[in-house]
Amino acid sequence: MYSSHTGRRGLLKLILSAGMACALFAHGLSAAAQTRITYKSAKAGSSYYQMAVEIAQAMKAGSEGKIIVTVEESQGSVQNVMEAPNRPGNYVFTTPPSLIALAQDGGAMFKGKENPKFAEIRALFPIPSLTMHFVTRADAGIKSFADLAGKTMLIGKGSFGAKEAEKYFKLFGLEGKVKLANVELNNAVPALKNGQIDGFATAGSYPAPNVIEAAAGTSVHILSLTDEQISQTKQTRFVIPAGTYAGQNEDVVTTSLPVIAYTTTQMDDETAYQLTRTYWTQRAKMAASAPWWGGVNEKMLASIARKMHPGALRYYKEVGYPVTDANR
Repeated sequence: MYSSHTGRRGLLKLILSAGMACALFAHGLSAAAQTRITYKSAKAGSSYYQMAVEIAQAMKAGSEGKIIVTVEESQGSVQNVMEAPNRPGNYVFTTPPSLIALAQDGGAMFKGKENPKFAEIRALFPIPSLTMHFVTRADAGIKSFADLAGKTMLIGKGSFGAKEAEKYFKLFGLEGKVKLANVELNNAVPALKNGQIDGFATAGSYPAPNVIEAAAGTSVHILSLTDEQISQTKQTRFVIPAGTYAGQNEDVVTTSLPVIAYTTTQMDDETAYQLTRTYWTQRAKMAASAPWWGGVNEKMLASIARKMHPGALRYYKEVGYPVTDANR
């Protein structure tokens, strides 16, 4: 009786041990099958940090858990580029393509900080651009930039949008003629609705949340730039389609700063391929919950003037997306 009981207990232990071993083995296989990506984006709380979180969720869903993206906060695009040569493995970061050209050529803020490993940076895919919006109250009677003379505009401080707005005012002969409200940009919408300002300038991926808010319940007009003005800015021409914002019945022609997701040659070709493929196949689903993804399309690849990762190129060749000799 004793030996039989002991035998059954021993058999039970053996079965449990075997089950645990199988579970551990399966977990090991699962962990080994996962590809882990570090995605360096922007400041926490910014729209670009939110985009990074959305990409991480899309990668996990689209790859059935095989691609796991960890989002890192960043202080800006320059920092992202500067870190690239020293980051091992699957490091992905976002920045305007113009900064990659400056880093690889040793220009501007990269002068004296040259690094031969900048040459190993490779593009993957575009994300929503920084799009300039000049939003005015409809009752202010502002139909063109010339009409801004004598008006009060809020542009914020220190941001890309603020710097661009000041540059445009100077280029278009409005320097000193536009009253600049000394208020933070996050106060723009209530200030506009309360009649404290005539308009505000902001740069964000369209549709921009603060412009959506401004257009809700308030009649606004978004200024368009002429082709001559766009040429003066030396930025990329961008069209915000009619109907993007409440009351916007016509296309708005403005400028944008392209933003691209990059990696380095340390990422293997298969990982870059799967990352790029999953991004594009999940884009429509992302757009269903976050409209700014709806503005991303294959035409935005034209802003990538330097080399793409071979894995990304493989995907673009498969689907017939346009690339140039400089991208190869």
